[in-house]
Amino acid sequence: MKIEVLFPEFCNLYGDISNIDYLKKCVPEAEVIYTAIDNEPAFLTQNVNLIYLGPLTERKQEIVIEKLMPYKEKIQELINNNTPFLFTGNAIEVLGKYIENEDGTSIDGLGIFEVCAKRNMMHRFNCLYMGQYDNIEIIGFKSQFTMLYGDNSKNYFMNTQMGIGINDTTKLEGIKENNFFGTYVIGPLLILNPLFTERLLKTMGVEKPEIAFKQDVIAAYEERLRKYKELTKK
Repeated sequence: MKIEVLFPEFCNLYGDISNIDYLKKCVPEAEVIYTAIDNEPAFLTQNVNLIYLGPLTERKQEIVIEKLMPYKEKIQELINNNTPFLFTGNAIEVLGKYIENEDGTSIDGLGIFEVCAKRNMMHRFNCLYMGQYDNIEIIGFKSQFTMLYGDNSKNYFMNTQMGIGINDTTKLEGIKENNFFGTYVIGPLLILNPLFTERLLKTMGVEKPEIAFKQDVIAAYEERLRKYKELTKK
């Protein structure tokens, strides 16, 4: 069992690196590979059970795009072959067609997904989030300067019940393509959503997943979910 964390030295905003800390608690025997920006990604030469990329600053997005661009075909191949990915926060934007600045200039992305991002650096959008993935209710937060645009109706991750989708005109949140999961939702996602974490572990190949601190995290999840649902009634 191998988990690769891409560029943790700066793709770690909002404490989302704790997603990996929690997975290590859930699967203590897993080998976690922390790939620095100057190193070659392990997924090029090794079979990896999960590839993770966390939220990052806008400047670092450009560095990550430049780093990953030579591996675009390999990343597409891995997605096509059902390798699990988890991209949180604005990490998903590096795989879109481009990221547009306020002045109309743009930065090309890897172009794996038919979406584009638009920045609005003077206005940070924040909200609580609740959505449905399959039969699992997912909760968390959003805090972002950018939004995605494009048609994700055939490969969205969650149907939003509270908050917004990939932008403020849609309820369809994130990208799910085979075993690729990309979402603006932060939290950290895996700690706040033990049922989804359990599903992800199965996707990664864990036959009988045992989520860490199960009783406590489920109790916290159920209480937070109850409070979120109360807010939707107001």
